[in-house]
Amino acid sequence: MQEQNKIYHQAFEQHNACVIVPTYNNVGTLQAVLTSILEYTDRVIVVNDGSTDNTRFILELFPDVEQVSYPKNKGKGKALRIGFKHAIKKGYDYAITIDSDGQHFASDIPLFLEKLETEKKAIIIGARNLHMEHMPGKNTFANKFSNFWFYAETGIKAPDTQSGYRLYPLYLMKKMWFFGTKYEFEVEVLVRCAWRKIGIRWIPVHVYYPPPEERVSHFRPGPDFSRISVLNTILVLIAFLYIKPRDFIIHISQIKNLKEVLRQNLYNKEESTQKKALSIGFGVFMGIIPIWGFQMAVALLLATLFKLNKALTLLASNISIPPMIPVLVFLSFQLGKLWMRGHTVNLIFNRHITTDAIKLNIMQYVAGSVTLAIVAGVLAYIITLAILQFYTTLRGDAE
Repeated sequence: MQEQNKIYHQAFEQHNACVIVPTYNNVGTLQAVLTSILEYTDRVIVVNDGSTDNTRFILELFPDVEQVSYPKNKGKGKALRIGFKHAIKKGYDYAITIDSDGQHFASDIPLFLEKLETEKKAIIIGARNLHMEHMPGKNTFANKFSNFWFYAETGIKAPDTQSGYRLYPLYLMKKMWFFGTKYEFEVEVLVRCAWRKIGIRWIPVHVYYPPPEERVSHFRPGPDFSRISVLNTILVLIAFLYIKPRDFIIHISQIKNLKEVLRQNLYNKEESTQKKALSIGFGVFMGIIPIWGFQMAVALLLATLFKLNKALTLLASNISIPPMIPVLVFLSFQLGKLWMRGHTVNLIFNRHITTDAIKLNIMQYVAGSVTLAIVAGVLAYIITLAILQFYTTLRGDAE
């Protein structure tokens, strides 16, 4: 057994890894947790998150364990962030985090080291059996709740996003910053890392939940669920307004040229001509409506919700490229006259159309812009549909 554990000590040195243990008032389990971890590595950092019990006396039993302590409790998320910062400062590339309440087993550490051999650029999460005896009902609900939002924010299906037993690639996270200071941090770090294309992987681990009368938990259902809900609201907005459009635009930009984009989407036999035409018509509509700066993002979001062809929608929304803007503004003002009963403005069509002219007659511009968007979108749909049906007929005759 000693020879086997020596191999694990060497593995921690080889991977330049450590173990971080955040703790807050877990005096009843901390000693056993640290003793079991030290069988696998002596590279241990304990973050004493303002404990008010006898935690400091337990830590005195482990003089060789690195300790980061502060007097006021700041929350688990902050404790982990402080632990990461300390580990990075010490030069570690990876960190395994283990809760100090005794629910995790140090005997699962080799599973993380084994997975690390093939997943060097990923967060590795110890997925728990969520149906075992004594599993708190609020934990099961919180995990399902978290898994759902994680999928909405990243498109990744996860078996367990709430487990605190994880391996982090610290060297990929050095320049990242986070909001969360309590339990919401463990969701945030996964989402933000997934957005940075850091892998998220899972391995099955053992877990122990003591009977309710013996359990020590610092999770507060009301406040903590509220914090997690607020965070998820922010992350969903960022995902749909920035991350997803960004990733899609990057994907499109990686295709060699416009001809290839059209070949893959406009001439795709698996989609109906009506869907392709509707995607282009909708893209033209979104490219004209007066939500400057958000047209492409909103177009991609709605195209996803309506299950349209996102590539064609994105291409068509580029109707509002700089050379076309004076034309669109001029036509919007002209059509806006149809809805204005009072004073209207006659805008001279030239390249000197300014934002000041638009601001002074905003209602005429908005009314005309929406009208133009509808008319142009419908025309784009009809023309595209006719062309595609003509092309389909020609192709059928040729075959």
